[in-house]
Amino acid sequence: MPYEPSTRTRTVSSLGGADQPRPEYPRPQMVRERWLNLNGRWEFEIDHGDSGIERGLDQRALTDSIIVPFCPESELSGHGHVDFMEAVWYARDVVVPQDWADDRVLLHFGAVDHDTTVWVNGAEVARHRGGFSSFHADITDALAGATSARIVVRARDTRYGAQARGKQSIKYANEACDYTRTTGIWQTVWLEPVPRVHLRRPRIVPGLADRSLTVTQPLSAAPADWRLRAVLTDDAGDVAAVEQAVGTSMAPSLRLVVPTDRVRPWSPTDPHLYGLRIELLDDAGSLVDRVDSYAGLRSVAIDGQAILLNGERVFQRLVLDQGYWPDSLMTAPSDAALVHDLELITAAGFNGARVHQKVAEERYLYHADRLGVLIWGEFGDWGIAGRGARGNNQQPTASFITQWAEVLERDLSHPSIIGWCPLNETYQEITDRITQLDDVTAGMFQVTKAVDPTRPVIDSSGYSHRVRTTDVWDSHSYEQDPVRFATQQAGLAQGTPYGNTGAKAPYSVPYEGQPYFVSEYGGIWWNPDAAEVSGADREESWGYGQRVVDEEEFQARFAGLTNVLLDDPLMFGYCYTQLTDVFQEQNGIYRFDRSEKLDVSRVAAVQQRPAAYEEADRATTFRTGHATIKI
Repeated sequence: MPYEPSTRTRTVSSLGGADQPRPEYPRPQMVRERWLNLNGRWEFEIDHGDSGIERGLDQRALTDSIIVPFCPESELSGHGHVDFMEAVWYARDVVVPQDWADDRVLLHFGAVDHDTTVWVNGAEVARHRGGFSSFHADITDALAGATSARIVVRARDTRYGAQARGKQSIKYANEACDYTRTTGIWQTVWLEPVPRVHLRRPRIVPGLADRSLTVTQPLSAAPADWRLRAVLTDDAGDVAAVEQAVGTSMAPSLRLVVPTDRVRPWSPTDPHLYGLRIELLDDAGSLVDRVDSYAGLRSVAIDGQAILLNGERVFQRLVLDQGYWPDSLMTAPSDAALVHDLELITAAGFNGARVHQKVAEERYLYHADRLGVLIWGEFGDWGIAGRGARGNNQQPTASFITQWAEVLERDLSHPSIIGWCPLNETYQEITDRITQLDDVTAGMFQVTKAVDPTRPVIDSSGYSHRVRTTDVWDSHSYEQDPVRFATQQAGLAQGTPYGNTGAKAPYSVPYEGQPYFVSEYGGIWWNPDAAEVSGADREESWGYGQRVVDEEEFQARFAGLTNVLLDDPLMFGYCYTQLTDVFQEQNGIYRFDRSEKLDVSRVAAVQQRPAAYEEADRATTFRTGHATIKI
């Protein structure tokens, strides 16, 4: 097993000491021993008119303070300021360790919402657009040999501008399934020293069929006579090792073959992870750089209408995980909170999740890897529609594609990720005119397939499928009556599954026999702590359809809806809405504070029996777009 990265943390007492928030190592799949966590108290100032440059905020001390990495809307930031902020400023004076003098120094941001500019000692070092993807800057030249750095960050976040904002409300108050906004820094900020020629983030691609792990290792430069070494380990010691010359490639590939007696496929029932050490050696054989990582050996494949994990049918019992917390919003209050959410998922009988309307923190994915929870990687956008329609503020731009490419590059090596979903609930009608949504949907789909050809991709979850070659077809249905739900879903056997369509024109290209599932259903409205509500009272408590009157009705409805999907041998999975209540949206299995509001064991019991998908004989005939095949 790989070592636990958090045992190799190094922090600075002046930046928070024992009380420093989120002190754990933020990048578990690429660990270096030396680093500085910059979470803690920063100078801070709200810039309501985005006039900070004109007023010299980049040159002077800021008037307030904040606890990073919690956004100013959150209580844990020390602010709880939930009104709109056109821009916010941060500043921090940092002492760079003297033993880094011969290294390049990188400044990392886990995520900043939304448009970010960074200065160090007065010099601009980075610009980044996107609230969900990580970025870094080489600040060595800005330091100019100094051991102190004044880091200044401006984050702009417009109310109505076209940007991917997930479930962040564009109204002052929360409403329905729109939640409190996140502005500015909301994931860990940290410094890291690296040699001039250093390792960049590796791509780790498993090949279960030939027992291999292929490591593509980008480098900052390519000295031809230098060498790369990779060593794979497990609890018994070294499993495989390979060493080769860098040559002329800026991203050499190394192939590690696992001996037959050491093969242990990663799966939800056995989430085995191999340790992986990658080293860069100079022409004299001296160690220049080293990173520690891990890998899972597993395969994902499409066979007819089936999605296979390691060659077997594994019914995907997914739950929608919005990833919000009452006091910290999109940022987990602690690393333990990330683990707890994954444990809640499995305790309720689910084996995976759609991380919904945000990009998960890297440590969430790390814990999913080691706990064996299947994850659909998703981007934070929702409700892209036609002109004047609801959700128009999230109109797609070229930055959707660039941000998504950054997400893919960061997360593709996690074995827990079972598929990708770049867009969610786009519902613009398909006409004879090509729209910007057509271009962006195609672009995000194509970049996903180019970066990662090993996993299935949904072009857009629910409503508007615009790519005919999408690997997976799905729909969303919040029908609350199990009998009507069964009638609605009955068309899959005839090759005409339920789809979210418009009244005037189609929202989707035709279904062509892809694997199909209902990727959002349920959303059963249940709040045992509130009286019956209706009308205006729904502002305080909201869910889909008619609220159940008691837990017995909830359990009956959950079982009825879920059994419809479990009973369909052509359905490869489902995704229930949702794991927890989120503010006024009270349709979770658990309360917003993660306490139980119903008998979770009964929810789990419904899902324990094998799905018809898993019971189906290997000779079952599956429908494809142009033929039927047997698998």
